[in-house]
Amino acid sequence: MSTPWLSLIGIGEDGGLSPAARHILESTAIVYGSQRHFELAGPLTAEVRTWPNPFVSVYDDLKAMAGTPVAILATGDPQWFGIGSALAKHFAAEDMRVLPSPSAFQLAAARMRWPLQDVECISLHGRPVETLSAFLYPGARILALTSNGETPSQVARILREKGFAPTEMTVLEHMGGHAERVVSGQAADWSETVADFNTLALDLRAEDGAAVHARTPGLPDDAFRHDGKMTKREIRAVTLSSLMPLPGQLLWDIGAGCGSIGIEWMRAARGALAVGLEPHDERRAMAAENALSLGVPGFDLKNANAPEALADLPSPDAIFIGGGLTAEGIVEHCIGALKPGGRLVANAVTLVSEAELLDAHKRFGGDLTRLSVQRASAVGGLTGWRPLMPVTQWTFRKGAA
Repeated sequence: MSTPWLSLIGIGEDGGLSPAARHILESTAIVYGSQRHFELAGPLTAEVRTWPNPFVSVYDDLKAMAGTPVAILATGDPQWFGIGSALAKHFAAEDMRVLPSPSAFQLAAARMRWPLQDVECISLHGRPVETLSAFLYPGARILALTSNGETPSQVARILREKGFAPTEMTVLEHMGGHAERVVSGQAADWSETVADFNTLALDLRAEDGAAVHARTPGLPDDAFRHDGKMTKREIRAVTLSSLMPLPGQLLWDIGAGCGSIGIEWMRAARGALAVGLEPHDERRAMAAENALSLGVPGFDLKNANAPEALADLPSPDAIFIGGGLTAEGIVEHCIGALKPGGRLVANAVTLVSEAELLDAHKRFGGDLTRLSVQRASAVGGLTGWRPLMPVTQWTFRKGAA
């Protein structure tokens, strides 16, 4: 195994570094970091470089220096929502070594006396603050990395809008340093001014009627803004069960409509991704609004039709065809694009689309299911059953994973 030339060194607010980390900094040629990191580390003999703008250019810069000792200073644990995860996509494991300091999550959990294994640890740093919405439920404890001193106020606004105004909020500033400070209050009347460098702790409390949504597929239809043309709750739950959301996997949502399938896919598994193809502007706008409200602002919506637009997309782990089944060659293209072990689910409500699924089943195998749902509703002064349109569902799995 080759000697690592790229060292990731975590540093705390107190500037504390292990002897091993000090030795690396004294023997390296170049050190990357922010001005704050350099001030914490003290005098350095190596050449110091602050992060370039745009940041992504640093990867090419580092690749050009392969073999030259380079160190990177990062806050806390660079492997936990830090630069380590990004570097791992560009450099081989044998090229890197990591010397972490305690993470902000560890320090915050210690300050709050919360068992860390029972806490939702999320990052709102450089991400839409609406990401929080996917983690809201009564009794939850959340530790969140923030972008700056404005983030807690933005979080308080979301908590009030979602019916979690009684939530206890604690902002922990500059943990471990001489400027450490703790500020607490409720989301209902949060108006505190806090430092930019902070971690946010939330002890969630819900009001009656709060918008509480499980991450299990099958959200109520009224959790989405829609025009009536959507995969209904019961059918959606069965559809997601066959699609099998798994962490980090990618879904193609073809004919995304209001986005209900792609959104629930992303909510169901950490790091799950989805690309939605929807050519109608109004539905695409609804899908974007729903994705933001339900905590998955990363839902990638495209103004495009299938199969023409599929060639430029990354290979999927699963595909849902909710519209466009009559487009020539769409089933063949989707099966060809699936990764080994990939899942394809297609739903049809018209006779023409159903005929396409019967043909696909005949040619490629898989399973056909007829789903019929009836809901109770008022019939005059009484209650009776009203059927929803029956759905024919074809499921297919490609080879072995």
